Amino acid sequence: MVGVRAVVDVHGAVAEGFEPVREAFVRNFEERGERGAAVALYRDGRKVVDLWAGAADGDEDGGGGAPWARDTAQVVRSATKGVAAACLLLLHQRGQLDLDAPVGTYWPEFKTAGKERVTFRDALAHRAGVPALDTPLTPAEAQDGISGPRALAAQAPFWAPGTDHGYHAQTYSWLIGELVQRASGGRPIGRYVAEEIARPLGLDLWIGLPTGEERRVGRIAAVRTPPPPAAAGLRARPKRNVTEAYDDPSSLTRRAFGAIDPLPDENDPGYHAAQLAASGGIATARSLARFYAALIGEVEGPGARLFAPATLTSARTPESEGPDRVLVVNTRFGLGFMLHGPAAPLLSPGSFGHPGRGGSLGFADPGEGVAFGYVTNGMQKNVTADPRAQALVRAVRECLR
Repeated sequence: MVGVRAVVDVHGAVAEGFEPVREAFVRNFEERGERGAAVALYRDGRKVVDLWAGAADGDEDGGGGAPWARDTAQVVRSATKGVAAACLLLLHQRGQLDLDAPVGTYWPEFKTAGKERVTFRDALAHRAGVPALDTPLTPAEAQDGISGPRALAAQAPFWAPGTDHGYHAQTYSWLIGELVQRASGGRPIGRYVAEEIARPLGLDLWIGLPTGEERRVGRIAAVRTPPPPAAAGLRARPKRNVTEAYDDPSSLTRRAFGAIDPLPDENDPGYHAAQLAASGGIATARSLARFYAALIGEVEGPGARLFAPATLTSARTPESEGPDRVLVVNTRFGLGFMLHGPAAPLLSPGSFGHPGRGGSLGFADPGEGVAFGYVTNGMQKNVTADPRAQALVRAVRECLR
């Protein structure tokens, strides 16, 4: 691999033929408001891109804070959902749950108010009908591991479960987290990730950060989304109905994203330690990419392939397509993973993964043998398609031509 040192003080390496990814990464700092970030890429199980640059503190505008280091990890928001979904799929692969079994088989308290027939498949594909709560949780309640599952079990669905889909932005934490714990014989999802995914593969990836790793976590902050042409060809302004949905406090969109009220401090160590499967994961770009590489094949170094071929097929087979009751755009989901489409552009129609609101992105493309991870501390105003991530994806596509 060729060492990299650029004008914006980029560190790391790229393999021959993948220089366009480095160039796009540099332009993100120069043109797209990047503060601190990292990107990694695997091809056929081998790491071919591993870059990082900028400040570890997203509040710092390019200087004055500690630099982003090789081992800097970052909150990846909803990119966590792909990792959480993999836990349930691994349990299914090992014969510990049936995807078509009712959730209530493992979680009897959930069988209330019309949710008796919700299946694991529904839960993974955002078809369970409970993307919001009638009474939002406080940050302390959201993080205590008890109040969230209890509130979700009591919640009446917003539509007949299984008949439609809507993004479970926050409630995915308690829905998937509780199901992993019950189906795995009592292991909290953070422990399951550590024991079955992170440690075997040598990943710096957590749902529930150990206290000793807190020093490595960069500080996130809101940054301005750049106007065209720096927006990488994406729509700079959302459609009116989308804007109205986010502006209306009574809309299902606002209620779904506001299931925790007030919004938690994502830089708080307590938030980092909480096992929030929807949005609280912390990872390096290198580990996010390696995780996806292990879903689709063998990887260099420690660990083995995670998904059997049948599981991989199930993960990326469409389960939910069309108008999303929460995101108010057309979305496509497999079993817990977003699939390539206009709302969440990935590498190709065969790609599957998950973005994080404001920036981060992890995905794999089995046809190309590619696994991608991007993390940032500059949170831009987007949900599923970030200009910086998309610029990097376009560069990857260029490298594969």
